[in-house]
Amino acid sequence: MNRLSLANQVCFPLYALSRQVTAHYRPLLEQLDLTYPQYLVMLLLWETDNQFVSAIGDRLLLDSGTLTPLLKRLEQKGLVSRTRNTADERQVSIKLTDAGKALNEQAATVPEQLQQHLQLSDQQAINLRDQLVTLLDQLTNK
Repeated sequence: MNRLSLANQVCFPLYALSRQVTAHYRPLLEQLDLTYPQYLVMLLLWETDNQFVSAIGDRLLLDSGTLTPLLKRLEQKGLVSRTRNTADERQVSIKLTDAGKALNEQAATVPEQLQQHLQLSDQQAINLRDQLVTLLDQLTNK
């Protein structure tokens, strides 16, 4: 086996798949006026509102240099508010606005639509997600 052959790499199909999946998300998220990274932040906040920037970054594996401008754009869109912690001004809390909460309803069909685009059964989607989570956990030492 030629270890340097593109066909034998694990990284390339993961990279290409990530790009393809993100491309399939794009038209769905354009209807919500969200980018894919903004959508990920909104998913977290719809699960648990009022989180510190550091917790969001930890969960999404994003550094503050990437996350801060993204959160500022969500604030400009009126979807979140950012509040400095009075006890520790280095900590910034992110909370959904009423508009951000309302967007949850509009976004409810996005996962199902993506699954249809990918032509995956429920079980295939679950199996794929579980394999990817296992690999990600191994790489991030969780």
